[in-house]
Amino acid sequence: MTSSQTSKNSKEEELKMRKLDPHTLLSALWLFILLNIIFRDIHQFLLKSHLEMLLTGHYNGTPITDELMLMGGFFALVIISMVLLSLLLERRWLRPVSAFGVIFTAGSAVMAPPTDLDDTLHFGVAFCALAAISWITWRWPDDQAMPARP
Repeated sequence: MTSSQTSKNSKEEELKMRKLDPHTLLSALWLFILLNIIFRDIHQFLLKSHLEMLLTGHYNGTPITDELMLMGGFFALVIISMVLLSLLLERRWLRPVSAFGVIFTAGSAVMAPPTDLDDTLHFGVAFCALAAISWITWRWPDDQAMPARP
């Protein structure tokens, strides 16, 4: 093997991504979605108009009630739960649970579509991550059905 072939092979090795266990990858993607939502919300709180609107007890004309806050907490809890469930559940259980999580998260996001450019960016990124979760979950080979055990 010549030095140019060795150099070429080492460069190819550097460019390869590490293959992650599907459980770890799915959990990381759910965490990515959660952090994306948290950052979007924090980013909104920096706007004076947003804070003034919240202080009135209304958000985009909708009164902020205890029931609405409970519903928002439930939406967040689904995503937080998916971070953990992606690590704990076996493949046969994780497929339908992930499908529910993706549909529920996408549905709740569509109910409150983005209103400005930065929200549109976060909305698009979250939907790309949800698409990746769907793809990984349903394309997961049977021979990798059992989670890694120490």
